Amino acid sequence: MRAATLTDFGAPLTVRDVPDPRAGGGEVLVEVLATCVPPYAAEVFSGERRYPLEPPVVPGVGGIGRVVSVGPDATRLRTGDIVWCDSTVRARDDALTPDITLQGWSSRGEGGARLARHMHDGPFAELMRVPTENAYPLPEAAAADPARWSALGVHTIPYGGLLAGRLQAGETILINGATGNLGSSAVAIALAMGAGKVIAPGRNQAALALLTDRFAPRLTPVELTGDEDTDRAAMQAAADGPIDMALDLLPPQAPATATRAAAMTVREYGRIILMGGVGMLGGADLALPYPWIMRNSITLRGQWMYPRTANVGMIRLIASGALDLAPEHVTRFTLDQVNEAITHAAKHNGPYDRTVLTPIG
Repeated sequence: MRAATLTDFGAPLTVRDVPDPRAGGGEVLVEVLATCVPPYAAEVFSGERRYPLEPPVVPGVGGIGRVVSVGPDATRLRTGDIVWCDSTVRARDDALTPDITLQGWSSRGEGGARLARHMHDGPFAELMRVPTENAYPLPEAAAADPARWSALGVHTIPYGGLLAGRLQAGETILINGATGNLGSSAVAIALAMGAGKVIAPGRNQAALALLTDRFAPRLTPVELTGDEDTDRAAMQAAADGPIDMALDLLPPQAPATATRAAAMTVREYGRIILMGGVGMLGGADLALPYPWIMRNSITLRGQWMYPRTANVGMIRLIASGALDLAPEHVTRFTLDQVNEAITHAAKHNGPYDRTVLTPIG
């Protein structure tokens, strides 16, 4: 098969012939139809983000595929099925705290690194093997436009944060980082789940206008100044009532003060979910006042990725039409154009702008 390989950090990906992967017991072999290229992929491949990838590696984060073969443990999957391949691979020998790797992308701890050496390669290739439990059947509509459905790789992440925060219908939620790729996804999903109001802070006026045009009056934008106290007051005023939950999806480059300003807008008994990258590249860490957390009975939770059930829930939201993928802008690239796709993704990182690699054309 042909695959795009990261041979070394800082080098362009190389498209070349490599041996076909062989699926063992408990695994499925899929033909990769489409995979989203994350806007920050260039930062990963340059080494700037210091992800624990071990070159040479075929990278990528999940994708839409057609089943080529299944193992003896598969009782529902069939050859030819269109599936979503979830990149979040969990070790099977610890149900309580399983080691986790993001196949072809990242890992957590030594156990995750060991798992990554086994499930090493991702979807920037014509074929990929995945654990049986990571292949989720899709409705027939996905076969007609797998590139558009590959946005599952974006949407499922903030959906995991909304599930972790137990978002309820009618609640007011603040999405910190709403003008970014993941944050704008969170906005759309929160409203699809029945949020009464979304507060969308940001500095990108064009992105805020786009969100407002699509989701007003249930969305209220807030243009940030960079002053923590001023911004907190503006976000609370925009809510015109209590903020039940804050979901932070800011990137590593953002200052901790921006996360704190948003987090401390929540009401008594409010919830804060941290899913962003603040502090990953150094700088001040997040500091929240102990007395404020304790006296206001605040729930503070970190969430990395999502539970397995989130995949099914996200597929249902899209299949039902509750989350509409039609307004999203999709730009497709072939496998030979992989480096162009990476550059394009970095430049087109705003709301509902998808860069998609189609390995088999």
